[in-house]
Amino acid sequence: MDGVHDLGGMQGFGRVEREKDEPVFHAPWEAEVLAMMRAGGGRGVYNLDEFRHAIERMRPAEYLAATYYEKWLAGITRLFVEKGLVTDKELEARIAFFDARPDAPVTAPLTGSIPTARVSFNPGWTQEVVRETGAQPRFAPGDAVITRNIHPRGHTRLPRYARGKRGVIHRLHGVHVFPDAHAHGLGEQAQPLYSVRFDARELWGEDAEPHQAVHIDLWESYLEPGR
Repeated sequence: MDGVHDLGGMQGFGRVEREKDEPVFHAPWEAEVLAMMRAGGGRGVYNLDEFRHAIERMRPAEYLAATYYEKWLAGITRLFVEKGLVTDKELEARIAFFDARPDAPVTAPLTGSIPTARVSFNPGWTQEVVRETGAQPRFAPGDAVITRNIHPRGHTRLPRYARGKRGVIHRLHGVHVFPDAHAHGLGEQAQPLYSVRFDARELWGEDAEPHQAVHIDLWESYLEPGR
């Protein structure tokens, strides 16, 4: 998906400021958002790729102004509505409730109830597991490849700065869930995942430092044989 979230290679956003002794959370609500995210995924309400795509669909100005966990909260909220766990009216009612009572506990009762996900816990929802599909990889380490120059409307893990670029297969990670399908309810459609080595100047042009390389993990359908 081409959107404001795909920031790789873009400039003009200022320096990345490092915070000395940065805490894990800057406020208690950030920890609660982390718990919500893991609970929603662990109970099968959404998968990791759906979660990423939900964040990608934020309005550009809101995305750029939001903090890390504000982005997470926006994505979780969108998915909870889309999956039918809550309605827009229920969200509006709860927001109004806490606007009036900001010190109330998060479990403070409201009229009506918000349903819980009717699914079982899924500890493997993060998808960091090789799928044994029997798929034979098209490429091997050392093979020259070129990335496809695609501009999908939906989710993709192929960043804009790496499209239409030449690289070399560094290693095969095995067969993994294909995010472009999984984010849209089309099943896992697992396929080989490779680490691809790119010369920095192939990606960034002559302004890049010489003799530097970038490794990007890319699924097989993003790649074509190098020529």
